[in-house]
Amino acid sequence: MSRHFNSARLVRLLGDSAMLSVEPPRQDFAERLSHWLTAVDTVTLHGALQSIKTVAPEAPIDAGQGVAKALEAEFQRVRAALVDAIVPSAATRAVEQRFKSALTPEAGQEAEATYGPYHKRYQDQQRQMELKIAPLRAQVRQVLSRTSPRLRQLATLDAVMDQTLGVREQRLLSSVPVFLERRFEHLRKAQTQDDPLLWRQPGGWLHTFNQEVQDALLAELEVRLQPARGLIEAFSNEVKKHP
Repeated sequence: MSRHFNSARLVRLLGDSAMLSVEPPRQDFAERLSHWLTAVDTVTLHGALQSIKTVAPEAPIDAGQGVAKALEAEFQRVRAALVDAIVPSAATRAVEQRFKSALTPEAGQEAEATYGPYHKRYQDQQRQMELKIAPLRAQVRQVLSRTSPRLRQLATLDAVMDQTLGVREQRLLSSVPVFLERRFEHLRKAQTQDDPLLWRQPGGWLHTFNQEVQDALLAELEVRLQPARGLIEAFSNEVKKHP
């Protein structure tokens, strides 16, 4: 887990758009983490950490570069599928533009003036991330659990962290669409005072907002992928030590 969460791209994006007040943390990592854990969580996590300390530092690995490459390939496949779902293709953008051009001004203003469709799309994308990334992370843990004692303990620790912090993480990420709604309203009020239909113009406020939504989704994707990414890197490093 990053000690510098405020440096995460998602947090920077929200801060840069004035959707989120970002201040340097006044507590160190351990203190902040303690607010996320219950007494039971703390005991479970402590046990996992203690067990890791007992693992021999030079444990052999019953796996090779082929397994590491397969994990990396699966990671990239899942990531690419989610990126493709977030970033619209040129064909999709062309269809949307033709749809907007066909709208009457009154209908167009009504169709694009509410945040509801964007909120739904963002939540749909979040569900897709959960459905694809959770099995990937579990698959990587399963591979690590069949290799060296050191990696088995790392897989156990990740499972504990997923269980203890997962609910809090999902709750925090579910608040991102709320911040985006504030941004939507800010842009609409700030840039449509003189021309209510400014959203129809290329490069208008709605174009800006769409790009910010896409950037937020891509940044959130990287946040969600970090645990699996870290496990795969740990596995690859261990394989290199014991070819």
